[in-house]
Amino acid sequence: MGILPVLIGDWYTRNHTALRADLDSGKDLGMPDGVLINGKGPYRYNTTLVPDGLPFETIKVDPGKTYRFRVHNVGTSTSLNFRIQGHNLLLVETEGYYTVQQNYTSFDIHVGQSSSFLVTMDQNATSDYYIVASARFVNESIWQKVTGVGILHYSNSKGPATGPLPEAPSDIYNQWSAMNQPKAIRQNTSASGARPNPQGSYHYGSINVTDTYILRSLPPSTIDGKLRATLNGISFVNPATPIRLADLNKVKGSYKLDFPSAPLNRTFHRDTSIINATYKGFIEIILQNNDTRMQSFHMNGYSFFIVGMDWGIWSENSRGSYNKWDAISRSTVEVYPGGWTAVLASLDNAGVWNLRVENLDRWYLGQETYMRIINPEENGETEMAPPSNVLYCGALASKQQDRSHKSGVSIIHGNPNLFFTLLMALCAVFIFS
Repeated sequence: MGILPVLIGDWYTRNHTALRADLDSGKDLGMPDGVLINGKGPYRYNTTLVPDGLPFETIKVDPGKTYRFRVHNVGTSTSLNFRIQGHNLLLVETEGYYTVQQNYTSFDIHVGQSSSFLVTMDQNATSDYYIVASARFVNESIWQKVTGVGILHYSNSKGPATGPLPEAPSDIYNQWSAMNQPKAIRQNTSASGARPNPQGSYHYGSINVTDTYILRSLPPSTIDGKLRATLNGISFVNPATPIRLADLNKVKGSYKLDFPSAPLNRTFHRDTSIINATYKGFIEIILQNNDTRMQSFHMNGYSFFIVGMDWGIWSENSRGSYNKWDAISRSTVEVYPGGWTAVLASLDNAGVWNLRVENLDRWYLGQETYMRIINPEENGETEMAPPSNVLYCGALASKQQDRSHKSGVSIIHGNPNLFFTLLMALCAVFIFS
């Protein structure tokens, strides 16, 4: 069985500085210019929408074989629906965890998420087949051009793909039905492979919750004359001195350990306010999306159990609907507009970890915070020391040493293969962190 990585994502022709300038001026990013599949533009499935001559992705397969498609949404801010014309998608994995296997004709993959599907090449080879990734939870008639199209090519294919693209779910006016798909994803407890940490979180439903945080998202608002995005009314400001370096070097005032555990009735403001989380605690986080757009949330350094998801406002009674037996564990979860998602996480990884929205426009505007998780009895075994080449800045700028390393640069210049390897490693860090 071959593994076929598929990177899908929305694409803007404007570069990142132009997009940031738009956000800084109070504008929305607007509709993307398209969707790329493995960095390539759409196959010319429509002569009106798609110009001639664009390179497109072709995935070559052999009839009768089964392939694992590992699909990642690496885009800026658009949820995408993935499908392959005439083929079933057997979901088997999400972000490193085996799922109960289920067949789908199409699957929603939100910003920052990844899923694996087993796809059997069981169709005839009279023609190629379309691979499609199209914008989701928008007005599809207006966003028609925001569609990525590639080609699935059987080795014995007799012609190009033809006909209309396979359709995405048509639930724009019944988005509640779309939530049935993520609710159906369950952990495959009988599969081999690594489990969540062995200290008991595999039976997560019987662990006592030590802290609960309700994080509310609202549409961006003006703070100090600028458009900002918030969590619990706070738009995050990055500190001049990195948080953990400030701790280790006893720098005071770099941040505040006062992030509120629930939304407060107070004026929105900008601040470097983070969560004072409990080492080896078991935290419940409710992501309440009172914004008008679908959002993805990601927690660095952890996977979490997705135990609940519904429309409306979360309340303590909502815990009665939690899945306490076989909820999937992953690191990025969708939160529907006008709805909530509840996750549980065992905080056994010491450090300072980012908790953020994955939609890059909202993230840039400040919709994030950090969890500070420190072992009070740290003995050098639960947290790695800073590397010898750590970069110092802010209040610690005077500790920075010369990092020119000219000999290292000459090695890379003389070895293009090494440079390419390092570049791909950096890309992998970006995609999977």
